[in-house]
Amino acid sequence: MHIGGWTDTPALIFSTELPVDGPMTVHLLHAPGNGGTLIHPAGEARDLDKELDQDNIFPGIQPPAVDGQAPDSVPGFHIEADHFAWFQHALARTGAAGLTAFAGDAAATVPYLTGRQGRKRYEGISHAAIGSVQDADHELLGIPFVGTDHVLRLNRTRVEAFSGVAEDLFEHLAKGRLTHYREEVHARRASWPTATWDDDWDGPVSIHPDGSVLALRVLPERDCRRCSGPA
Repeated sequence: MHIGGWTDTPALIFSTELPVDGPMTVHLLHAPGNGGTLIHPAGEARDLDKELDQDNIFPGIQPPAVDGQAPDSVPGFHIEADHFAWFQHALARTGAAGLTAFAGDAAATVPYLTGRQGRKRYEGISHAAIGSVQDADHELLGIPFVGTDHVLRLNRTRVEAFSGVAEDLFEHLAKGRLTHYREEVHARRASWPTATWDDDWDGPVSIHPDGSVLALRVLPERDCRRCSGPA
């Protein structure tokens, strides 16, 4: 994927090598910036709270002409300046869908996706892996979170995994207030706890700057001699 003009680097660009006989290598190129919010030129800003339209961007990256001759396009996708606002809109809505799905709320995820992004997968009956229900809440490191939890085994040890989003931020996402969510999470980006263990939860906790959390804890083994069915 190429974003912007042929010689521009508008954001972090990376590529990853996965060689058969060597270590994984990540190449990074970062443009200068101050880490602030993206600013649109006048008239280009989009309302991120509105649904995304499905622009049909023809695939292919066109290198510049040499001696008046246009070379053949190369495989890939080129996001040019006239699609910048649409692309930011797409990234913002897709990111919101990822958070609501992470919290287990399929109903809140549907409005953020287009048909081409798999919206139907979250409508009606869905696969168990994406059909978890946002029905759990925990206070972790002093912050209320809502989300979903699963019980799994790691090397025969029963483990509970809770994934969710800060309760107040999730409310904005669930009600379609994406712009408000982004403003608040940007303002709080430096205030999230840095601790990685919660004594009350009794397990490791990872809170991300986007307001999401993943927490794990070991569960006591059940006495299967008292189980009425299979363990």
